[in-house]
Amino acid sequence: MKIDLKRIKISDVFENYVDNKEEGVLGYNKKLNIRPKYQREFVYDEKKRNAVLHSILSGFPLNVMYWIKNSDGGFEMLDGQQRTISFCQYLNNDFSINSKYFHSLTQVEKNKILDYELLIYFCEGTDKEVIDWFEVINTAGEKLTPQELRNAVYTGTWLTHAKTVFSKTNCAAYLLSKDYVNGSPIRQELLQRAIEWHCKSSDDKDIREYMSKYQHTPNADDLWVYYKSVIDWINSIFPTYRKEMKGINWGELYDKYYKQTYNAKNIEAKIYTLMADPYIKNKKGIYTYILDGDTKHLQVRVFDDATKRAKYEQQHGICPECKNQGKDKNYALEEMDADHITAWSKGGASIIDNCVMLCRYHNRSKGNS
Repeated sequence: MKIDLKRIKISDVFENYVDNKEEGVLGYNKKLNIRPKYQREFVYDEKKRNAVLHSILSGFPLNVMYWIKNSDGGFEMLDGQQRTISFCQYLNNDFSINSKYFHSLTQVEKNKILDYELLIYFCEGTDKEVIDWFEVINTAGEKLTPQELRNAVYTGTWLTHAKTVFSKTNCAAYLLSKDYVNGSPIRQELLQRAIEWHCKSSDDKDIREYMSKYQHTPNADDLWVYYKSVIDWINSIFPTYRKEMKGINWGELYDKYYKQTYNAKNIEAKIYTLMADPYIKNKKGIYTYILDGDTKHLQVRVFDDATKRAKYEQQHGICPECKNQGKDKNYALEEMDADHITAWSKGGASIIDNCVMLCRYHNRSKGNS
């Protein structure tokens, strides 16, 4: 990692300053990407913003900033976004301090700001070096999400297009999947989820490898087509929406089961019954259970302490499996487990008439019978 310390005047950073909102913020004669497209906009509150300008006017040093130097000679803001936007917005007359806009200042006061020298590290290195360095300095202020850290490194045509689909307010991906997928598009969480899903359906080991592989691809159409296929599949299998459907790892389920044929009407009937079952604690797990049949997703309610105690007394502390083997040992309550006589998956309820107390050995060796 190569790091060079530079002194750059605020007037140079402000040259050709442009704030296009979600389209990004540029400065330094449009060579500095202060805030990349669709990265969430964090701006200091009035108190912090005014403190930045007070430090500048008083000649006090601001903390060092970090810029990534790109191969084309341009720069990405690595650290210092809020401070930079604060003084640029003031120079742009976007707000006043003590009822004074920048254009209201004396020339001497203006020059104090314009001629103020910022301490900036220019950083060059491999993708991994830059991300590792970013994680080290991303320790204060408004922390960036893991995907924003990656976006700072893997800029290119692919990412630019991907952000228009996954990272913009009310973007196509958000409008399509907001009922099924957690996360904010502005904070890049939706983009991260899409890439995670697509990684697992391809040969790419992780998100970094995926983004590096496609960095200079003209567009992110493959990712969008895949993501849309997942959501369309959900709608075809589970056409009746319930709030429990949000936040499930749908990408993983799609990759495992999209080739199978399902009867949506029959599935809905099963879901209706399972949702009404008082013994199922994890209603969200019903959707995974429907696909793989594993009851562990449901967290079926176990027998309560009162039921276990009552059944223990009825059996006088004797395990029926031990008794069948000619052993009449009396166990302490804590040495026994409650088990379903008829398994829940086969219609057995968690009530005392379907409960049997078994010794630990026989309970753990008993199958789903």
